[in-house]
Amino acid sequence: MKKIEAIIRKSKFNEVRDALHAVEVNFFSYWDVTGVGNEKESHIYRTVSYSTSDIQRRYLSIVVSDEFLDRTVEAILNSAGTGTVGDGKIFVSDIIETYRIRNRDTGQPAIN
Repeated sequence: MKKIEAIIRKSKFNEVRDALHAVEVNFFSYWDVTGVGNEKESHIYRTVSYSTSDIQRRYLSIVVSDEFLDRTVEAILNSAGTGTVGDGKIFVSDIIETYRIRNRDTGQPAIN
């Protein structure tokens, strides 16, 4: 089992969600987050431009079986990218064990 953590642009979230559903990844968690990176956003208020280093993003946490790893990462890469700085990052790590609280399933049955 693998845990995929992705930080993406908020504006690309609907596309990423739809792409994940298309590859049969139907459950994941997400949060609105603020980070600091290479991209600098600027806002214009009353014709004055204000620059900020705080960047609004969406953080996705997805646990999948090993056979879903490649298709999940590809779905995120294909749907989240714009080709410019600030598209985000994907991190993949191993999951040792999974438990479903409701009926105490463990391992693969717990994530399906």
